[in-house]
Amino acid sequence: MPRTTKVDCPGCPRLRALTFDVLGLIKVIEARGKEGEIPKVVERWGEPDFSKSVLAASLVDRKFDPLLAVARKNGLIEVLNPLNGNLHVAISDNADTSPPPKDEAIVGMHLFSKDESELASRRCTLLSCTTKGNASMRSIEFSSSSSEDTSTNLVQSWKICSSGNVMCSKVDGSETHALFGGKGVEVNMWNLEQCTKIWTAKAPKKNSLGIFTPTWFTSATFLSKDDHRKFAAGTSSHQVRLYDISAQKRPVISFDFRETPIKALAEDVDGNTIFVGNASGDLASFDIRNGKLLGCFLGKCSGSIRSIARHPEFPVIASCGLDSYVRFWDIKTRQLLSAVFLKQHLTGVVFDSHFVEEDVTHSAVEIQQETEVTQTVNEEEYVPQKRKKTFKEDGEGGKRKGSKAMDKENKKSRRKSHRDTESKQR
Repeated sequence: MPRTTKVDCPGCPRLRALTFDVLGLIKVIEARGKEGEIPKVVERWGEPDFSKSVLAASLVDRKFDPLLAVARKNGLIEVLNPLNGNLHVAISDNADTSPPPKDEAIVGMHLFSKDESELASRRCTLLSCTTKGNASMRSIEFSSSSSEDTSTNLVQSWKICSSGNVMCSKVDGSETHALFGGKGVEVNMWNLEQCTKIWTAKAPKKNSLGIFTPTWFTSATFLSKDDHRKFAAGTSSHQVRLYDISAQKRPVISFDFRETPIKALAEDVDGNTIFVGNASGDLASFDIRNGKLLGCFLGKCSGSIRSIARHPEFPVIASCGLDSYVRFWDIKTRQLLSAVFLKQHLTGVVFDSHFVEEDVTHSAVEIQQETEVTQTVNEEEYVPQKRKKTFKEDGEGGKRKGSKAMDKENKKSRRKSHRDTESKQR
């Protein structure tokens, strides 16, 4: 069973998170919001298989009919129900069953949300991008009763770059613009409604020593859901850059963080703060307006951070990576709330913000009831024996104490009677 660690941790609020790892497993972690409670693994979906390693994931976080899409190493894209893990549809670009080459692996994916009035149609739109820059947008229609009754239509496909490798992508809150960047690929922005490139960044100028930093973007995130013009990008040269497409093509602000590549970025709800994680396990928050370090999160991670997720309601972020731990942090105090060991190297984590205490699976309830019953049985069998033993010892000790007191009283009475007789004789 997965281990949990609790070293002076105050515990987590009520939350539900899903993690993804290199063996293709999806694990559900829940915390009920009790004081000092640590999250626990309540469900595990899938069987361990390295060929099904999860490379990218996207969650449509809504109260009714949520959807989860995962891209696997073997080229399959699965659309699941994040409440119970049921498979809706699985699609693949390969005609045969052989896994795709390494340079054609999916590195970015986004599942578009839609209005609740359109949920009855059971349709979803999926955007995916491969390492070689092949982007495609699909319209998927499936039936809730059977996974075989599905249809997939390729809406649009285009080429992100002619050379280099795409390593990161991000879609804004309005789902009308997308970012792409990578090794040898300058970060660029596309209009998804027209599938046209609207902006491309310029490389920074050479430094005072005349050294040019090669292009290598590893992560990117928009600063606000309502504004697609400002975004932050992390590079392999441990640098974080702020871009404003309405101002210029070069970075507006650029600053360094530690000495290892930036691996994960996440924005805060205020639109001015970002969370940065690197390959050496360092996690910190920055004010992106001036590049000022607000503080580092207390508690060193022992492996590269690969994913950071911000909870939509609570001031909590989750981070995971190659040390096989998913950690929950308090944004205000930057202290560790709890950590859960999940055995495999983790590739991603997402929050389910509509989790309530009633959404508990029967398996978790049964397991908890069985453990409580076994604990009570063990206590009932063990406590009477201990009480009987201690009662016997106390009884014997009481008798011994009582006999000693009687001897003292007899000695005193004898001495008193002896004194009385002597006084009478005198």
